Amino acid sequence: MNVNGNLLDLLWLLALLTTLATLWSSEKRGGWIQALFYLLQLLLVGGMVATLDVMPAHSASLQLSLQFFEVGYEIGWVMDGLGLYFALITVAAALFAALYMAGEWGERYRQQGGNLRLLQFALGLNVLTMLILLSSGDLLSLFIGWELASWSAFLMMALAGGVALQTATRYLIYAMVGAMMIFAGVALIAVEAGSLQFDVVSVAMDRFSQQQVILLLLLFVGGFGIKMGLLPFHLWQAPAYAETPGPGSAFLGAISSRLGLFAIVLVLFKLAGGVWLLSTFGGLSSQTLLAWVAVFTIIFPTFTAMRQNDARQLLAWHGIGQGGYMLLGLVMMDSLGVAGGMLHIFNHATYQAALFLAVTAVIHRTGTSDLNHLGGLVVRMPLTFVTMLVGIIGLAGLPPMNGFVSKWLVYRSLLEQGEVLLFVGAVIGTLGTVLSVYKLLHNTFLGSLRLEHEAVREVPWSMLTPMLLLSLLIFVTGILPGIPLQWVAEALVAVGLPVPLFNLGGVVADGGSLDMRIVTGVLFAGFGIAALIFYGAGKSRRVHPLDNYAGGHFLYASNRYHYSNNFYAGLMHLIKPWYRGLFERTERGSIRMFELLSEGISGLYLQVQSGRLLLMVVVLLLWWGGGYDAL
Repeated sequence: MNVNGNLLDLLWLLALLTTLATLWSSEKRGGWIQALFYLLQLLLVGGMVATLDVMPAHSASLQLSLQFFEVGYEIGWVMDGLGLYFALITVAAALFAALYMAGEWGERYRQQGGNLRLLQFALGLNVLTMLILLSSGDLLSLFIGWELASWSAFLMMALAGGVALQTATRYLIYAMVGAMMIFAGVALIAVEAGSLQFDVVSVAMDRFSQQQVILLLLLFVGGFGIKMGLLPFHLWQAPAYAETPGPGSAFLGAISSRLGLFAIVLVLFKLAGGVWLLSTFGGLSSQTLLAWVAVFTIIFPTFTAMRQNDARQLLAWHGIGQGGYMLLGLVMMDSLGVAGGMLHIFNHATYQAALFLAVTAVIHRTGTSDLNHLGGLVVRMPLTFVTMLVGIIGLAGLPPMNGFVSKWLVYRSLLEQGEVLLFVGAVIGTLGTVLSVYKLLHNTFLGSLRLEHEAVREVPWSMLTPMLLLSLLIFVTGILPGIPLQWVAEALVAVGLPVPLFNLGGVVADGGSLDMRIVTGVLFAGFGIAALIFYGAGKSRRVHPLDNYAGGHFLYASNRYHYSNNFYAGLMHLIKPWYRGLFERTERGSIRMFELLSEGISGLYLQVQSGRLLLMVVVLLLWWGGGYDAL
C-alpha cells in the first residue's frame, strides 16, 4: 500500500460513509451532514488533482485475480487525470444538489410524501458507483463500474414512482442493451488479446483485423453512446431526467450521461490510441461518421427542446444536444477540438445544474413547470431569475459565460480542419439553443405576472445559495477559463491527447488567440455605454407586474392577454414536418419486431409436437458436428 493507494482508498471510504450517513442520521440533519461529507470528498479530489505532477496516478490498494475459463484476469482500480477530472465534476454536482435538498425543499418534499432519506441515499450511491467507474484500471473493472453506475442511476430515476418509474424502466431496457454490447466487446478483446489490461490490449491492437476493429467500434461506441444519449439511442434520456425529483435531476443532468463520454474517451484513446477512428466504413472514416453522429445529436434534440412546453423537458432535451458538442470536439483529435470537447463537459455541468435548480425553485413556489402557465416572475423571484439568466447565456454559448469558450474551441477546430459542413451543422444547433433558452427565460420570468402568482416570493437561502454559487462559477470560469483548462490538460495527458497552449484568460493559438479578460472588458464597456444612453434618455413609466406593454399600447390584467402561450407556434408549424415521430416510430417498430420474434420462439418452444422440434435440433447439431470434424 502506498500514498497514492491511500488517497483513492480514502476517497472510496468517504463516498461510502456519505451514502451510509443518510441512514444513520435524522432526516432534518442528514442533508447537512451529507453535504459536509461531499465537501470533504471535493477537498480530497482537489488534493489528488494537485498532486498529479508529483504522483501521476492514484492506485487503489485492492488487487484481485479472477479466473474465467481457466484464464486469470487481474482487476484493479487507478485514478488518473481523466478520472479525477470527471470525479471533480461528479462530487461538486452532488455537493450542490445535497445543499439544495437539505433545507426547505427537502422538508416540502418529505411533507408531500416523498422519501427524502431514500433520495439522499440514491445520490450518495450514485457518487460512490461513479467513483468506482472513474477509477477503472482495466476493461473488467470498467464493465463492473459501468453496471453499478447504471443501476444506481435507475434507483434515482424511479424514486417518484408512477410516470418516473415508467421512464426509468425504459432507461433500464436501453441500459441492458448497451451493457450486452459492451460485454460482447470486452469478451472479444479477452479472446483475441488474452488480457483485459489497458496496456496489454493497447499493444495487441496490431493483431486485430479491420473487421474486428469496426465491430469493436460499433459495440463500444454504441453501448457507451446509449448512456450518453447519442442518436438514435436518445429517446429515453429526456423523460427519465425530467421526472427525477428536483436536485436529483440537476445531478443526473450535470454528469450522469457524461459517463458514457468518459468510457468512449477511455476506449478510443487510452485503449486504442485513436487508431480506431482511422478505420473506414464504405469509404468513410470512422472519425467522419462519428462527427456527423455528433452533429445530428446537436441538431435534432436541440430543436426538439424548442418544442417543449415543460421547462424540465426542455432542459433535459438540451442535455442530449450538448453532448454532441463534446463528442464533436473530441473526434477532431487536434489540440483545440479535444480541449473544447473536454472543457464543455465541465461547463455544461455548471449551467445545466444551475438551470435545473432554478426550474425546481419555480416549481417549489408556483407548483408548475408548464411554460404556458408562467410569466412575470422576475419581480417576485429576482435572484432565481439571475441564476436562469446566467445559465441560459452559458447554455447558448454566449460571452462572457463559460459555455462560449468551449464552443469557440470546437468551432475553431472545425474551421482549421476545413470541416465547413460540420461547422454549419454545429452553428444551426446553437441557433436552436438560443431560440429555445429565450423561450425558457421569457415564458418563466418576463411578460406580465399571472394573477395566481401575485403572492409568490423568492425561495429561501438554503435553495438560493447553491444556485448563486453555480452562477458565480459559470461567470468566473467564463472570464478565467485557464482554471478549468488546467484540469482538462491533466485529463488529456492521461489518455495521450494533445494539449493547447493556454493562459488564465484563454487559449493561445496561431492565427488568433482567445483572451476572455479582454472580451469581457469590451462587453461590459458596451453595456455601460448602453446603460448611460438608456437611463439618460428621460423618465420611463413603470408598469405594474400584473399589467404589460406590447404593440404600442398598455395591456392591463383585465385584458386577459398573455403572449407567452404557445411560444414559437409559427416556427413550430414550419418545422413540424421534420418531426413526424421518426425516432419514436423506429423505437416502436423495433419493440414490435422483438415482440413478434419472442412470440414466434415461444410458440415453437411450447407447441404440442415439441419432440419433433427437439429431434430436428439434435439432427442439425449432429450434422454441424460431423461437418466440423471433417474439416
